[in-house]
Amino acid sequence: MTDKVLVVTGGSRGIGAACVIRAAKAGYGRIALNYTSDATAAEATAAAARAHGAEVAVIKGDMAVPADIAHLFDETDARLGPVTHLVNNAGITGRASAFADADPAEIARVIDLNVTGALLVAQAAVRRMSTARGGKGGAIVNISSMAATLGSAGEYVWYAASKGAIDSFTIGLGRELAREGVRVNGVAPGLIATDIHDTSGVTGRLDRLVPTTPMGRAGTADEVADAVLYLLSDAASYTTGAILKVSGGR
Repeated sequence: MTDKVLVVTGGSRGIGAACVIRAAKAGYGRIALNYTSDATAAEATAAAARAHGAEVAVIKGDMAVPADIAHLFDETDARLGPVTHLVNNAGITGRASAFADADPAEIARVIDLNVTGALLVAQAAVRRMSTARGGKGGAIVNISSMAATLGSAGEYVWYAASKGAIDSFTIGLGRELAREGVRVNGVAPGLIATDIHDTSGVTGRLDRLVPTTPMGRAGTADEVADAVLYLLSDAASYTTGAILKVSGGR
């Protein structure tokens, strides 16, 4: 897969990191790993991917900032070549609370990153991938959440709303690009054992919610990454505009 160039936003930890390493194991030879602040985690993930033979460019940038998005793709072009595959993963929940008590600035930050940022990341990729624009085609996987279906009442309904927007975007963009050689799909993780729960400020959230999952356990970042890699691959060549739930039945 030396002709494929994969960009993973938010690739230093959790699901993003699992996607980087799983992709390297699957033979993706050139990977751009984006991160915002944790350089140590980013370099550790890059080292794990390099151990499987991948060339990894570690590129810092906040995907809520248009200039940083442009920098990510310009650097990828220069160091690895034009993107052919994208995992649109960067996102945050914000601090959990009742909606009426939420900080408007924090809500805006979630929307700026999870919605506007994700759209602009995808736009930068499409401009390089679309056969109608001189590209060679490609595949995009947007990371959604089961929150889009369940609503996250009492915790972070604004985050759920942001992921509902990503689901609609995935369906629409998948249809728009279906004849331009670009497939667009989404993965909606459920309860996954990553540190995103800690950032919400709710102690013990994962353990509390595991009993609501039909399979009776939390999922792993690797299980989500396996679904992402399937949708990126040629095995999903007739799949676009789909949202794959990886949620243990929840």
